[in-house]
Amino acid sequence: MDVEKLKEILAALRGSDVTRLDWTNGQERLTLRVGHPPAPVTTLHAVPAPAAAPAPLPTPPQVAPVAASNAAAASPAAAAASDKSFTVNSPFVGTFYRAASPDNPPLVDVGQVVKKGQVLCIVEAMKLMNEIEAEQPGRLLEVMIQNGSPVEYGEPLFRFEPV
Repeated sequence: MDVEKLKEILAALRGSDVTRLDWTNGQERLTLRVGHPPAPVTTLHAVPAPAAAPAPLPTPPQVAPVAASNAAAASPAAAAASDKSFTVNSPFVGTFYRAASPDNPPLVDVGQVVKKGQVLCIVEAMKLMNEIEAEQPGRLLEVMIQNGSPVEYGEPLFRFEPV
């Protein structure tokens, strides 16, 4: 992309409410984030004070403790936390790619056992292709991000079980 064209786009965005622009033209891809997203608007409503003293709040009912096996089965997040799986997180803000190029197969597939130091994916950040390597061996259980999707710093990319 021409630098002058980029300057024109940035100048046009400065006077608008646009905070993010994604543009694709053939092989060229451009993602711009300008300023900060607008803060959510919070509306407060005044509530008149009661004429008399409020009634005392009822005490919450006592709940019997739940067995650990039922708690793990109750929610998938608790089940994931109770097993020995671990995640590989993005060290950068960028774009996630499972393969070195669109024509190549993914670097790792679900069920595959990886070694420490093996390349798992690529995160493109500021036109630099950063290879993300396994920090420990494991079997890939889940790919948590879709190929070509933007990722944030610390966002989980893969879930593994130790081998």
